[in-house]
Amino acid sequence: MTAPAPAPAAASARTAGAPPARPASGIRFDRVTVGYGRRAEHTVLDSFDLTVEPGEVMALLGPSGSGKTTALRAVAGFVQPASGRVLIGGRDVTGLPPYRRGIGMVVQQYALFPHMKVAENVAFGLRAHKTPRAEIPGRVAEALAMTGMAAYAGRHPRELSGGQQQRVAIARALAIRPGVLLLDEPLSALDAQLRSGMLAELARLHRELPDVSILYVTHDQVEALTLADRIAVLEGGRLRECGTPQELYRRPRSEFTASFVGTANLLPVTVRGDGVDFGGRRLTVPVPEGLAEGAGATLCVRPHLVGLGAGDAPGNALCGTLTDVQWRGATHRLQVSVDGHRVLADVRELRRPPAPGDETVLHFAPQDAVLIPAGLTPAAPGRPDGGRHGR
Repeated sequence: MTAPAPAPAAASARTAGAPPARPASGIRFDRVTVGYGRRAEHTVLDSFDLTVEPGEVMALLGPSGSGKTTALRAVAGFVQPASGRVLIGGRDVTGLPPYRRGIGMVVQQYALFPHMKVAENVAFGLRAHKTPRAEIPGRVAEALAMTGMAAYAGRHPRELSGGQQQRVAIARALAIRPGVLLLDEPLSALDAQLRSGMLAELARLHRELPDVSILYVTHDQVEALTLADRIAVLEGGRLRECGTPQELYRRPRSEFTASFVGTANLLPVTVRGDGVDFGGRRLTVPVPEGLAEGAGATLCVRPHLVGLGAGDAPGNALCGTLTDVQWRGATHRLQVSVDGHRVLADVRELRRPPAPGDETVLHFAPQDAVLIPAGLTPAAPGRPDGGRHGR
């Protein structure tokens, strides 16, 4: 009996430059709860509800133990939710093994096989996915070219720098042409200079792979702000806030987000008419609707928006005692104690900076301040991200 022969035609079509379609992208966490222990009594991810749109880079940002890596492992299939569902491309994959999910994954330890050369490492995932043997060399070359590692195909991992090894790990994940790419602290093992270069490379790869959804786990604010279309902030296994980097940085809705996404001055104030009272000082700031006279709130202003001297806003001057001066190259960071509250100011490098113990006046513009209502919990059940956001 002669077998049908459509396969050679398909192979020749792919060889002619028509690569197979990528698996569907997009991730949906549908109230996912994960617990550890014999009876899953230790909850590490609690009713997690989040959507990552097709082609979107979503950063999961939070301190150690916040649940961000557990969320990524739930997508990968390495942990099983106690309740809830994980969907990829609209398909429920909660019960599927990792190799059937159409994902690529890069971890912080690289996980390269030391006895295999670079090209063999990249080909490993293709063989595991039972890619036709004739396609593997081309797919390996494509992935290595995309990550700038084509010239190193014949080397072993021990002959590469840390940054080069990370590029190989990314190439291996991209070679299978995933619809979803999972990155778990991928730059944490690199020094500052290499990390900066890899951030630029990841941004370039995102532009070249516009249909791939990327879930990026990090505790580094700069990485999240640089790469992500949106950032999901986690604390204690729960989603606290989700939005674009600009939204979370400029208009945080909780003290935790304000202090974790960037550095912030957070001062306790009381609403007074069209401004606030801080330690007997009247400050002019925008007051959101719903904040009544006498309500408690937290005033948030970023250090780079605080200037030295009285400035042009007489109502927003803060007088205190300078406690510390740090030279940071292009700037000086001043730390001033105002009625026992620390206020930071990042000002352009000063030729003659003030000295600790000096009485110091700082100022900020009304539009640069944000009021956070006391006790506000921004993450509403069901859709904490407020629905779909554009990229």
